[in-house]
Amino acid sequence: MSQEAFVCDAVRTPIGRYGGALSTVRGDDLAAVPLKALIERNELDPAAIDDVILGCANQAGEDNRNVARMAALLSGLPETVGGTTINRLCASGLDAVGTAARAIRSGDANLLLAGALKI
Repeated sequence: MSQEAFVCDAVRTPIGRYGGALSTVRGDDLAAVPLKALIERNELDPAAIDDVILGCANQAGEDNRNVARMAALLSGLPETVGGTTINRLCASGLDAVGTAARAIRSGDANLLLAGALKI
């Protein structure tokens, strides 16, 4: 029997413009902000989080790595919490949330943080 998956909370960062005020902020630094906010706002036990799954399209240069893992570490999550980055271009965030829901419904995970960032 599968478990139900729920979206319990959501938070986002500001939207930047090309070459604007956020252009010098690394993607993983920016993604760590809402992760940390979700953890604090919901009083989550960081050790209870199974994984962080983030969709990220058009990774290049310094951002051409596992942005979800780096964001998880920068948000203060323990090293035991993994991170998965999904690149499906325009559907990256949707696929990240869908992947998290499937992991919960199948019993592979209980608590996941999922979302997207655009670099």
